[in-house]
Amino acid sequence: MSRVENVNTDVAPAPVPAAGARAVSPLWTLGLLRSELVTTFRRWRTLALLGVLAAVPVLIGIAIKIETSDGGSVGGGPEGGGPAFLTQITNNGLFLVFAALAATLPVFLPMAVGVIAGDAVAGEANAGTLRYLLVAPAGRTRLLLAKYAATLVFCLAATLAVAVSALLVGALLFPLGDVTTISGTSISFGDGLIRAVLIALVVAASLIGLAALGLFVSTLTNSGIAAMATTVGLVITVQILDTIPQLHGIHPYLFPHYWLSFADLLREPFYWDDVLKNLGLQGVYAAVFGSAAWARFTAKDISA
Repeated sequence: MSRVENVNTDVAPAPVPAAGARAVSPLWTLGLLRSELVTTFRRWRTLALLGVLAAVPVLIGIAIKIETSDGGSVGGGPEGGGPAFLTQITNNGLFLVFAALAATLPVFLPMAVGVIAGDAVAGEANAGTLRYLLVAPAGRTRLLLAKYAATLVFCLAATLAVAVSALLVGALLFPLGDVTTISGTSISFGDGLIRAVLIALVVAASLIGLAALGLFVSTLTNSGIAAMATTVGLVITVQILDTIPQLHGIHPYLFPHYWLSFADLLREPFYWDDVLKNLGLQGVYAAVFGSAAWARFTAKDISA
């Protein structure tokens, strides 16, 4: 018997990759995400947005310090009838974190996220770099996921910029100590700080639905400016709808409706109902508009 006949015929031959098939390693995918993060956070626009967000607590803290320096109360009333959290800042600088998040969440944070999400795909298409990104072996789905992940990281970074700035300014301008909860009970400063971190994470998570919406809008146009303006316009429009009493039936389905529910985490014990409704609603928006963005982007004709 020849040597050729002695070959074990039970060994299956190695599969031959199909024509055009491209294997994508996990390391390459991580490299794509890292590249998106570096690109996003190196832009002057991103740094300017983070700078503006970090400046908001500084302005609030200085304004309250000046207003109360002569013994006055926040809001000018004898009993300190200012907005929620503001009346507590002079007694405990940690409340500046809660007040700053409450002040930036309805307007400044959504606008910043709308700019980043709206420009994610449309900006690349407008600059003519999108087709070069698609030449890489990651494919459209992984590229879209990397851009969405980079937007979510920006949501967290923007929220932390507000929270950290507020904590530093609060510590410099006002005393720190035990925290009086909304329920009237007192907790230690350490527990209050833990709650501040938890609230910051909830606020960042409150923006994931908007991030998916902005990404979807970004796949509809090749103009980054148009996508950013449309996303920010949608945020403003939806928030206006959320204030019209005659439309109360749709209010629980609007993504900003439960944004300020993070205040319930300052109760003793925690009141989770509205917080969980908010997180669930953001998940629904992320799933719906994320799927719509994927369907649009994977079928998009990119010729420039």
